[in-house]
Amino acid sequence: MTAFVLLAFAMAALALALLTRPLWRRAPADVVAADADVQQQLRQIATLQRSGTLTDAQAVEARRRLEQRRAAPVTASTHTGAARPTALIASLTGFVFLVAAAGYLLLGTPRALDAAARTPRAAAADGEITLQQIEAMTEQLAARLKEQPNDALGWAMLGRSYAVLGKHAQALPAFKQALTLKPDDASVLADYADAMAVANGRNLEGEPSRLLARALELDPKNLKALSLAGTAAFLRKDYDGALRYWDQLAKLSPDSEFTQQIQRGIDQARQLAAAGGAAAGGAAAGTTTRGAAPSGNAGPAGGTAAPAGNGAAAAQATLSGTVSLAPALAAQAAPGDTLFVYARAAQGPRMPLAILRKQVKDLPLSFTLDDSMAMSPAAKLSSAPQVVVSARVSKSGQATPQPGDLEGESAPVAPGSRGLKIEIGRVVAR
Repeated sequence: MTAFVLLAFAMAALALALLTRPLWRRAPADVVAADADVQQQLRQIATLQRSGTLTDAQAVEARRRLEQRRAAPVTASTHTGAARPTALIASLTGFVFLVAAAGYLLLGTPRALDAAARTPRAAAADGEITLQQIEAMTEQLAARLKEQPNDALGWAMLGRSYAVLGKHAQALPAFKQALTLKPDDASVLADYADAMAVANGRNLEGEPSRLLARALELDPKNLKALSLAGTAAFLRKDYDGALRYWDQLAKLSPDSEFTQQIQRGIDQARQLAAAGGAAAGGAAAGTTTRGAAPSGNAGPAGGTAAPAGNGAAAAQATLSGTVSLAPALAAQAAPGDTLFVYARAAQGPRMPLAILRKQVKDLPLSFTLDDSMAMSPAAKLSSAPQVVVSARVSKSGQATPQPGDLEGESAPVAPGSRGLKIEIGRVVAR
């Protein structure tokens, strides 16, 4: 108990110090505002990193730049000659210790110090990043960039956020602005190429390939650029070229997410090159493959699919079925309204594991969802034992449910299920 009292005294003293610090020395308003802005951006970076939008390396670089900005000297008055409000400080001192003592007498209990006697709380959603959280953060970031349009890092983050949300067309101008401000950023070039390819029907030819070539000129070890360049070569049936890119990727980072995604592509490219009489052995010499299937996403912010092969693992991570609209709701849906079909884990975070975007005019719709439609490499169909497949007609075109949207969903099913039938039969409550 004595140790507890001493600890409580120390904590009260710390609280007092924090409360009275502004009274001893006031920071200039512009310094406080700048620090608050940096703290907000650091929280956004952490959210993007947890959701898979930013790689660990990109998050570290983003934090480093923000810390440099915060450490920059700011000219401001020091208020050294201002009188300190000692009477107010003394009053606060008495108030803090009085509240601490009274609060413990009224509400405290020594039994609460016993860990075995405490009821464990359910795990909060601290580590669960929802689609709604990402959308809200993206809106905040877009608003801030209107006031600070010269923030290259912010534009890159905005582009990656839009890509995670599946809004690749909106990601393009953000990446373009980031490159206008910082044209030699290999990571942004690779992300821009990926978003451009997805927006153009997953076609890497033309401008996306040029952007990837530029990225590899600037950084020959850029993992995402190597992954996408290999995919582009594979789709051109240049299997030797695909092996050169992917084998280099595997050698640079054998345990990286990118390497795990394209392992099956490496095996398939080697087989196809050998079957065509090409000398695939030279490009693949010394490389050990592990037979894992590429998941489909080219990277944390991407969506360009790598060759998936025909293995059992790919089939097990696929869902298919049909979506229809209940006749009673047909009058409430316009042909041009957006239709989302997506799968999420039956238990755990509600972030979609795979998502397909169509229009009401496509109904009734035969759909297939697989790992290539994942929004984040950390959240894929193959990672969940059971999923719920939902279909929603969005009147606003936004991924977040809005009152008046129309929706329907399946019962929990295992990845690999076929013949699902989903009827959109209810209205999202207001």
